[in-house]
This record gives sequence, C-alpha cells and structure tokens, in this order.
Amino acid sequence: MYVIRMKNCAFFARHGVLDEEEALGQRFYVDATLDVDPNQPLEADSIHATVDYGVAFQLIEEIITGDRRFLIETLALDVGKALVARFPQIKRAEITIRKPNAPVRGVLDHVEVSVVWPQ
Repeated sequence: MYVIRMKNCAFFARHGVLDEEEALGQRFYVDATLDVDPNQPLEADSIHATVDYGVAFQLIEEIITGDRRFLIETLALDVGKALVARFPQIKRAEITIRKPNAPVRGVLDHVEVSVVWPQ
C-alpha cells in the first residue's frame, strides 16, 4: 500500500447555497489523498499497476466544474466516490475542498471540508 497526493488542484465553478454563488462562480481548491494497493508489484514500473494521476485530475475537474452542489461536503463525497469507482486500486480516498470566497460575515482565509470514501 502507498499514498498518492494531489495538492491544490484549482478549478472555477459555481457551487454554493446562494444564488450569487451560482451566478458569479468562484475558485475552488481540491486535495486528493489516495491510498493505493497496486494490482501488480511496483517493480513492474507499469502505469496499469497504479493510478494515472492525469486521468484522476480530469475526473476531479469534470465533477468540480460540472453540476452545481449546494454543499462542498457533497462535492467532496462525489469526487471520492468517482475516483474509487474509476480506479479499483484506490482503497481509500480523502478529498479536501477549499472555498476561499465563502459568503460569511468576517475575515477568513477559506472554508475547508474533508470527506473520506469509503467511510
């Protein structure tokens, strides 16, 4: 077992509860921590033994930039489920999503949620 980490993947999308969030959109940042059990020994040096992180990035991008979710918790869960379904080598996916322009009264760097799949 080993871990692949994809950090700070940036996407423009339109998620959130408020209508303004859908109308204006904003940047979202995604981290994916993937626990991988290769289907071949790593010494084989084969892309088929691991997770192609280029394909994983595209899958994350499709979900983040796709249909609107009101909750970034739901968005993170959908990303985790999709990655595990696409790559059977992934035994656990922890997805973290940061929303820097969360509509709150006050000053903060970002709102962040993390979801683990399977739970």
